[in-house]
Amino acid sequence: MTLISFRSALAVTSIVVIGSMTFLTSAAMGASINLVERATTDVVVDTGAKDDSAGDILTFANEVYDEANATKVGNDNGWCIRTVAGKAWECVATVSLADGQLTVEGPFLDGKDSVWAVTGGTGKYMSTRGDMQLHARNAEGSEFDFKFNLTE
Repeated sequence: MTLISFRSALAVTSIVVIGSMTFLTSAAMGASINLVERATTDVVVDTGAKDDSAGDILTFANEVYDEANATKVGNDNGWCIRTVAGKAWECVATVSLADGQLTVEGPFLDGKDSVWAVTGGTGKYMSTRGDMQLHARNAEGSEFDFKFNLTE
């Protein structure tokens, strides 16, 4: 191996190692945020066939509380479109907190937990990605756990 080839190989190896270390450090810097949504404003607009049918629209703008469901920490604002009657909605929402906003999207499944993608944010969450696990806290669907698993 010539000196030039050795230096090139060393440079490429250094870039790969440094890039890998940066990725691992970023992934290790993940954060969890656990919130509770109180679904008090949800409204379904029946747009197609009578009653529950594909194309119906669900809108909401609810208060969001800390993990203990005691202190209001923000609010959410979003909408869903019914994709499969009796089974699934596809949703987009923004969760606004004191230090920024998180934008999420994904399926809302009737009677089942789901996972939504964190697609962006503002403020503290500007470069955040990750997921939000959505879980109904009761059968009435009046409270939901939002469990964010975030990476930067």
